[in-house]
Amino acid sequence: MNACVIPLNGAELTALPSGAAHWQAERVLIVSDLHFGKSERIARRGGALLPPYDTEETLARLAADVQATQPAQVICLGDSFDDLNAARGLDQAARDRITALQAGRRWVWIEGNHDPGPVEFGGDHLGELRLGPLTFRHIAEPGSEPGEISGHYHPKARLKGARRPCFLADATRLILPAYGAYTGGLDWQAPVLQSLFDGPALAYLTGTRVLPVPLPRAA
Repeated sequence: MNACVIPLNGAELTALPSGAAHWQAERVLIVSDLHFGKSERIARRGGALLPPYDTEETLARLAADVQATQPAQVICLGDSFDDLNAARGLDQAARDRITALQAGRRWVWIEGNHDPGPVEFGGDHLGELRLGPLTFRHIAEPGSEPGEISGHYHPKARLKGARRPCFLADATRLILPAYGAYTGGLDWQAPVLQSLFDGPALAYLTGTRVLPVPLPRAA
């Protein structure tokens, strides 16, 4: 099996190799940090001229996950757009594809630090969402109630010389990896991530298959 089940506060979520999480019992697909339009934003601000295919690639993977899981609801955990101008600057093909993915299901855009205001796309735009035993927000809050699911940090594991995006989880919270094609990442031993997990925690490495390993503690 390429995916891996993560128990959290009475719910069971499946970590998918793509970096999405699937809550099958409630037919919910969860993704974080799509960062649509990142290559355009970097170029606009005088940075490197990256091939402008990141939004297309991210949407293709998202479409594949939607097709595979057939969710009734999709929750995007913030930083879905690299900034508000990037949202406004998406071409018509990308806009049409997002609209097609939204058709027939609830779509929730959680506000992130890159996209703090409403954007010109359908769906619900929320600061956070409580759904059953789970709370969805962009940035993890220390001391939050059990069942928190967030993104923001783009965690990456370093294992045998390779770096792979990963989920981080314990009995209290789950942090998703970045889903966007051009996103960097924060090392899994970074102090801010280590501080969010007091006891034993697992990292679920993405790739061809999801690999669970103990979260190592920084020296």
